[in-house]
Amino acid sequence: MKRFIPLLISLGGGILLWASWPVSPLGFLVFVAWLPLLWVEDQTKSWKKLLGYTYLHMLCWNVLTTWWVANSTLPGALGAFFANSLLMCLPWLLMHYTKKRLGRGWGSTSLILFWISFEFIHHNWELSWPWLTLGNAFATHTEWVQWYEYLGTSGGTLWVLLSNILLYAAFTEYRNRGRSAGYLAMLAGWLLLLVIPILVSRSLLNRALVQVRASLDRPAPHVVIVQPNIDPWDEKFEAGSQEAQLQKLIALSEKQLDSQTALVVWPETAIPFQSDESDLHGNFFLRPLWAFLQRHPSIHLLTGLEGIRYFPSPHSRYSLPVPGTRGLYYEGYNSALLMDSNKVAIYHKSKLVPGVETLPGFLRFLDKLFEKFGGTTSGYARNSGAEVLAAADCPYRVAPAVCYESIYGDYLTGFMRKGANLICVITNDGWWGDTPGYRQHMNYARLRAIESRTWVVRSANTGISCFIDPTGQVLDPQPWNRATSIRMEVPAAASMTFYTRHGDLLSRGLLVASILLLAVDGVLWILHTFFHR
Repeated sequence: MKRFIPLLISLGGGILLWASWPVSPLGFLVFVAWLPLLWVEDQTKSWKKLLGYTYLHMLCWNVLTTWWVANSTLPGALGAFFANSLLMCLPWLLMHYTKKRLGRGWGSTSLILFWISFEFIHHNWELSWPWLTLGNAFATHTEWVQWYEYLGTSGGTLWVLLSNILLYAAFTEYRNRGRSAGYLAMLAGWLLLLVIPILVSRSLLNRALVQVRASLDRPAPHVVIVQPNIDPWDEKFEAGSQEAQLQKLIALSEKQLDSQTALVVWPETAIPFQSDESDLHGNFFLRPLWAFLQRHPSIHLLTGLEGIRYFPSPHSRYSLPVPGTRGLYYEGYNSALLMDSNKVAIYHKSKLVPGVETLPGFLRFLDKLFEKFGGTTSGYARNSGAEVLAAADCPYRVAPAVCYESIYGDYLTGFMRKGANLICVITNDGWWGDTPGYRQHMNYARLRAIESRTWVVRSANTGISCFIDPTGQVLDPQPWNRATSIRMEVPAAASMTFYTRHGDLLSRGLLVASILLLAVDGVLWILHTFFHR
């Protein structure tokens, strides 16, 4: 029975992380959720056994927290569960090795360096899946993390890791020496570590609330959000239903329009026709849309579209030959459009979903397999980076966050540095059904509002559509599975916070420190291997 104790404790740690995750009311558990795995690592001498225990822990956390992905694609979900859990083991194995070489203090420090570096890389490589970034754990407790305007979610990750490591050090001290002065000092330090960031956050929240109220006292344009509630499985792509879907979107929009409306926001791929982006005015099926915009010449429409473009030769590595032709190629896009009755500005989603919308080059050999499950390596081309959608007569300079791009805080800072004054999240979370997935996704957008101190407008096909103020407060949220539209005054202004001005400096700095520490580890390994035989 004794040999099963580490295994059970590893499972318990994964359950603790799940229990602390949005939208659970037990968010405070994240401050102790890593204690079981810290104990397991401390008791395990073999790196192979540690890998097994850690993988079990991470798999438990991944499956319990993001099981709803399987509602969209079971093969993609299984791939995400198994691959992401394995990647999450790497920082712990590196910490274990560093601890053996340099001692307990450096081992604990290295876990912070390696884990935050892992999260940063996981935000920026082709197999990106940063849903479980530790700093996201506070998405439903935004009153604790108003200092994200300086550090972003990596600051929250640092807070979680420091709390768990310090509390485990206090536990170790108590186990070895009882109620010693060192134990009491560590326990007091742990309590201060919890309290001080919350007090700082409260102060920043009060300051931000004053600014938000002052901005709302001044006249501001109106924004209309449309939530059409079109079932992506049965209705959205049903032959013959597209015209009715477009009329539904227009009717819901016109229900809320007034003389002060400057922007109407529809969700991801709201326009139900795959359209040639080079000839949108000539598209017969879009005539009702152009008529709607001509009836209301003072408004701009932000909408999602599944776009396509044709080229006489391969335009990029995403280009595919048009079947039945010679010398003609095409690219598909998950696009955001800012339109008026004459002009269109287009942004192509940059952060594509691995397996469903893209595969990294080193997994290209799985192309045909993923195509069978609705995914593709080449079906969607991507934007090269942040591109603000703006028009001369529109008060809003829009940072479009298509689908799960809203979980990439560092990426969205690029829009703010280019002058964006409104974040618009357009998404279709209906693929997951009525699960925690769409609630988690909405709450993550609250963190983007705090990081940038910018209003967030969120249009979700099946919900939750809402407004989010610069403090992360959710306003007028619309429930799941309801067709509706809402309107609100939204100030067209953004303040450049430290985070939006500089991006994720904390992660970049710790990544450099991790590389240096790995170099030291490598030198010590060489010295031990070749000179101490």
